Amino acid sequence: MVALESIPLFRQLNRTELQALRLIAQEQRFAAGQEIFREGAPGDGVYFVKSGLVEISAGSGDGRRLFSQLGPGEIFGEMSVIEHRPRSATASAVQPSEIYFLPRGEMLSIIQHSPGLAFALLQQISHRLREFNQLHVRELVQAESLAVIGRFAQGIVHDLKNPLSIISLSSEMFDMPGINPEIRAKSQLRIRKQVERISDMVGDILIFTQGAKKDGELKAGDYRSFVLELVGDLRAEAELKAAQVEMENVPPAVAVRFDPRRLSRVFFNLVGNATDIMLNGGKIFLRFKLAENEIITEIEDSGPGIPPELAGKLFQPFATHGKTKGTGLGLSICKKIIEDHGGTIEAHSAAGRGAIFRFTLPLVK
Repeated sequence: MVALESIPLFRQLNRTELQALRLIAQEQRFAAGQEIFREGAPGDGVYFVKSGLVEISAGSGDGRRLFSQLGPGEIFGEMSVIEHRPRSATASAVQPSEIYFLPRGEMLSIIQHSPGLAFALLQQISHRLREFNQLHVRELVQAESLAVIGRFAQGIVHDLKNPLSIISLSSEMFDMPGINPEIRAKSQLRIRKQVERISDMVGDILIFTQGAKKDGELKAGDYRSFVLELVGDLRAEAELKAAQVEMENVPPAVAVRFDPRRLSRVFFNLVGNATDIMLNGGKIFLRFKLAENEIITEIEDSGPGIPPELAGKLFQPFATHGKTKGTGLGLSICKKIIEDHGGTIEAHSAAGRGAIFRFTLPLVK
């Protein structure tokens, strides 16, 4: 049996934060064989094992798969904290068990005021994703898919590194003694944005693999304001790899229908690809052009350009451009997002220049 403050995730919390945690924690008891939550149920919070043994599984009947068994101090149901989606698995008590339950809303409130806890939770989620990826790899190797799935599993962890690095740096900045309140607030905002970004990464991969299209989420907004707000985060990420992001001109103030989170993913994917292929840093240029019925965005890097043999395959799933790591889904996801917005995306190279990605978005009429 473990006390709440003895759970590894909470060991770095101060006395005030622990008191807030105790106030929201609900202790629940389950008999052997009793379900804690069912696959498809609302993700309403996160659980920790106080005593006993819990198993996580998915599917039904002969197709049921056991993912893991968890003992005292271990966390489960954690994805509900960063994405408000139905449960993807079923949790059941293997033996009589006592469980701590922390509701999603209250947990999010504590995380927003504790960057250290946010970072520790995301590390836990990254570790759990790695475990599940390894499980899928082992199963798919038996189906002779080692090369494709191995690269995919490695790439998911790789794609999480940048937001986790930004959260780590922002967390250190937040906790520095005597830090300016304005800088502290910016660090907290950056952490929250990166949490949302990781949630979007997971969601986009699920959407891609399920082939589902998200409708009804595009709202009219000012493209200039969106880009100007986003460019600071793009620069912060590029600087992690000694690269610079430069705007050659300010975007025109035009109205387009877009989903800010999904469209941000396009910018992060394209800028991230550019920093991965440029040696010793480099520069990434953003430029914008206004056409009769659309806004055109170009992202160009100072790298080696696109090899001719890849030019026609860049947007195909599992194709990679100058990278040794990555899911191979980044550009496919970009293509899907832009097409879901009613636009088009293409790539090309010119002599003596790097890769140039160009996408369009229709204007609000």
